[in-house]
Amino acid sequence: MMTRRTALQTMTSALTAFPAIARGARRAGDKPNLLFLWTDQQRADTMAAYGNTLFRVPAMNRLASQSVVFERAYVSQPVCTPSRSTALTGLWPHQSGCVRNNIPLPAETKTLPELLGDSDYRTAYMGKWHLGDEIFAQHGFEEWKAIEDGIYRNYYSAGRDRSARSAYHHFLTSLGYQPGKENSFDRDFATRLPVEHSKPSFLAAEASRFLLKNRSEPWMLYVNFLEPHTPFGSALNDLHSEQEAPLKNFPGTPLGPEPEWYRRRREAVTGEGKKAGSPADFPAWVQRMARNYAGLCSLVDQALARILWALEASGQADNTILVYTSDHGEMMGAHRMMAKQLMYEEAIHVPLLLRAPWVLRSPGRVAPPVGHIDLVPTLLELLGKPNPGLPGRSLLPLCRGGRRENPNVFLEWTADRNDSGEGPDGRTVISPDGHKLVLYDKDRSLLFDRRKDPEERNNVYGRPEYAKVQRQLRKEIESWQALHRDGMVLPD
Repeated sequence: MMTRRTALQTMTSALTAFPAIARGARRAGDKPNLLFLWTDQQRADTMAAYGNTLFRVPAMNRLASQSVVFERAYVSQPVCTPSRSTALTGLWPHQSGCVRNNIPLPAETKTLPELLGDSDYRTAYMGKWHLGDEIFAQHGFEEWKAIEDGIYRNYYSAGRDRSARSAYHHFLTSLGYQPGKENSFDRDFATRLPVEHSKPSFLAAEASRFLLKNRSEPWMLYVNFLEPHTPFGSALNDLHSEQEAPLKNFPGTPLGPEPEWYRRRREAVTGEGKKAGSPADFPAWVQRMARNYAGLCSLVDQALARILWALEASGQADNTILVYTSDHGEMMGAHRMMAKQLMYEEAIHVPLLLRAPWVLRSPGRVAPPVGHIDLVPTLLELLGKPNPGLPGRSLLPLCRGGRRENPNVFLEWTADRNDSGEGPDGRTVISPDGHKLVLYDKDRSLLFDRRKDPEERNNVYGRPEYAKVQRQLRKEIESWQALHRDGMVLPD
């Protein structure tokens, strides 16, 4: 296992060759490239741009200083498959059909490369997909470098070769590692590897190769890191001290009523209300997980530094649209909960950085709330293609200081009916003035006034003094449902 000193030396050496991104003139007539970098389960407050100066993520911090930072960016649904479907297609989960995990993206539903439809572009997808047929090239991507196989084989389409393995699997076997049962490396195996054999490092090498190889023609590259998703472990577990990875909004005990589903989830993770497990053990355990989580963010960061170096070395930095975001957040002890799936800020608020030097000539910050639903329309505009009727709106006017006619952001939740722990269906609206209304069809609903209650501990749903706000926000959800043909029945 790597020591703190060795880890710092490794990261420092990787960053010494990472120059500032130049702002030279863009060649007339060049088609812009797209580098879409995203993580899995990274909450917003993991980098300096969102108030965290303790995590050791210098590449993320440097990129943010050169980008437009969206201060309040939200996913379409706080779980992998639905959120990913939105980021890739520009559709709401209920429109694409990807409303729960492990539902494949329909073949007829177009991703951004397919929507652009420009054969001049070299296209590649590297990393976690989680939208069906995990290791097989599809949906407009010519090159495909998968890092996951074992846990997704049960969801392959009929006729797919279930004996095939991911590119990362073959990378590990080339190094002499021996797979376990069913000829697979499970996720825990990767947590015990040195930095240079980790999934982020593998993706950094493959992405760098692609960038340098295709530097003379337009390209689109998506790189999706699994980290800092569970399992929370890596060679950098001890890179951060407890003081550098403090628990936030912990214990965050709710002061107002809460959905029954939330209470059950809390009991499952803390051991409260059960004979097995002890609540006294939970604080120490979650503090250990917080340090490991910070280490995973650093593991991604060293890979990010290498990819950005390759972009600069290829001479394409000034001609490349760059997006950095995540598919959802992580509770990490907030309200004494873990994981995602909830409508608390820790699970739905993610980092979102955007660079396009020839259009957005200086870094900046966008304060109003925005959603992932707006990513594909924004990228299509930057790539010179009109919005083909997608529900989102380009973010470029906000980047230039403009305003929106309807500034609210909406989120979905569709329960997994095969898992009673997944709770009810829900719809959420977030207003720019700090109110958040969460309507669940078969459980208690939520209303937070985040101006007075930023930690979301006091549910004011149903209180007379918030009746007007509650009615207005419900009307906003009803209007959104009518516009986008969403059939969820709201509670009375």
